[in-house]
Amino acid sequence: MELTKNRARSSFLPYAQQDIDEQDIKAVVDVLKSDWLTTGPKIEQFEREMADYCQARYAVAVATGTAALHTACYAAGIKPGDEVITSPMTFAASANCILYQGGKPVFADIDPTTYNIDPEQIERKITARTKAIIPVDYTGQPAELDRIKEIAQRHQLLVIEDAAHSLGAEFKGQKVGSMAELTTLSFHPAKHITCGEGGMVLTDNNQLYNKMKQFRTHGIIKGSASENCNQEPWLYHQQVLGYNYRMTDLQAALGLSQLKKIDSFISRRREIAARYNDTFSELDLVEIPAQLSGSNSSWHLYIIKLKLEKLKAGRKEIFNTLRQENLGVNVHFIPVYYHPYYQKLGYKKGLCPVAEDLYERLITLPLFPKMIEHDVDYVVDIVTAVLRENILVR
Repeated sequence: MELTKNRARSSFLPYAQQDIDEQDIKAVVDVLKSDWLTTGPKIEQFEREMADYCQARYAVAVATGTAALHTACYAAGIKPGDEVITSPMTFAASANCILYQGGKPVFADIDPTTYNIDPEQIERKITARTKAIIPVDYTGQPAELDRIKEIAQRHQLLVIEDAAHSLGAEFKGQKVGSMAELTTLSFHPAKHITCGEGGMVLTDNNQLYNKMKQFRTHGIIKGSASENCNQEPWLYHQQVLGYNYRMTDLQAALGLSQLKKIDSFISRRREIAARYNDTFSELDLVEIPAQLSGSNSSWHLYIIKLKLEKLKAGRKEIFNTLRQENLGVNVHFIPVYYHPYYQKLGYKKGLCPVAEDLYERLITLPLFPKMIEHDVDYVVDIVTAVLRENILVR
């Protein structure tokens, strides 16, 4: 399948890309010239400003988004034999963090409209061994946290919101980070702001906060805070088995600089998503992402769901054609239990039919703040052209 040459693009347009400016670079250089490179004052400042932005009481910065999930599972007390319910439509880290603590991931199917974890399916998966729920804010739209929290409270479960996609989003007037007992963030370059790598856990619970601070630093308490230390200033004591999940001041400085621009980043993402919605809602060959009433997505990803029954080409052929046109489409995500590691653990395909059907039909389109109008026009034009050229004639 070939498209006309006047539609060709010479450079590759990725599905995501960081936006780094001179202020960001200066913030990192300033730290390089300072007395601190790691575990310094920028980390505390980043934690404080992020907690304020998300309307949370406490924040704990860590090395990666995966480390944030693991830290949250530790704080939640997940242990061998415990079950934790989560979505299959996510990156593997959302489930791996349960395995790190010896727990068992239990996958609940997604809502066919929002693609977030379905609260009714959560309820069906709860057993006497269930300890927590990890809803994932897929593509940037918050999960139905009011219903999920109600279920959790009835069954005395903890909610760990995986908000790697949804920094800056709101649900029924509340900021992501202010609703669950624990909320995890990611600062990977594809996300709303970046630290290069990095993550954070938000909470209002002082006990959970202190557990996480200790866990990220080998489980060590220093000086007079340590039990039976006799006040010797050089002492430190390992109280629990923790990890070296510390963030550097370099990362925190970049994060602080990026945080100043987050509202403009999200505003641009919403503009692009609105343009996509306007165009693709008129194209009866795809389904556009539906937004739950009261939800205000921060649009980490924009996906279209192909109506394959109306197309003569399959998803793979359409995907490859778009890539040939230098359009950096992707697929988010392979259901977690499809991965060979999870298959070896005994998980089988067929667990979550709605998620599996979405996986077979979805394509992720480019969406990031640095996209100019020409980029957006190109995505709209090429996707529309490729799909129309594949209309199944009956």
